[in-house]
Amino acid sequence: MALEGTGPVVTRGAQRPVPIASLTKVMTAYVVLTGHPLRPGEEGPRIEVDREAAYEAGVGDESTAVVTAGDRHTQRDLLELLLLPSANNIARLLARWDAGSQEAFVRKMQRAADELGMHDTTYTGASGIEVTTISTAADQLKLARRAMRNPVLRDIVASREATVPGVGRVSNSNTLLGTSGVVGLKTGSSTPAGGNLLWASEIHTGDRTRLLLGAVLHQRADTTPSEGLAAALEAAHALIDGLRGRLLPVRTEG
Repeated sequence: MALEGTGPVVTRGAQRPVPIASLTKVMTAYVVLTGHPLRPGEEGPRIEVDREAAYEAGVGDESTAVVTAGDRHTQRDLLELLLLPSANNIARLLARWDAGSQEAFVRKMQRAADELGMHDTTYTGASGIEVTTISTAADQLKLARRAMRNPVLRDIVASREATVPGVGRVSNSNTLLGTSGVVGLKTGSSTPAGGNLLWASEIHTGDRTRLLLGAVLHQRADTTPSEGLAAALEAAHALIDGLRGRLLPVRTEG
């Protein structure tokens, strides 16, 4: 965890690389927006859904979005499907659109990680379903700090839901939004990864607003994804409230 503008990162627990599941998609969005930047309010280019992304929506036990081959969605729409319901097929579609193949995109993800000093992180896919995509809480916090500086990404992850033309209404899997100042960032869960959460909470002191950022990884690993995610959300909520209690000024009457 870290408070923007003050001091070093604070960690608890062993900083050993573990699977991070869909936290991977924060790097996917970061790389896409680095190569294809959007300004607030922009929708970006229209991207055609390929056969692979449409087929993947109905196959396997993955988090996906139902899309139709040949349909065209804006870059903003696809980023919403990536970050809110955490659609794996959209992560791979964006990777192919950006770099020609998921393999080429993963190389861009790894270069970005290296540039951010994420030396204990290995990316092997754009979605995070691969158990070989591993990282540490400290490394993920480095990414969170950079990602939240992008106003488009920041706006998307703060949204509780969005309506995507041709797909419908989608909801954010981060149920902490709107509580304890939480304005993001991303959930991730699988049986081997357990529950994971990158979080951002706004702290208002005087006329300043700062971000309190943190990462909680590997909660209840080897149970079910829903159990792991519930544990990560619970742990993060308790941590955020405890930290905010120490950081926010005490108000007195009189």
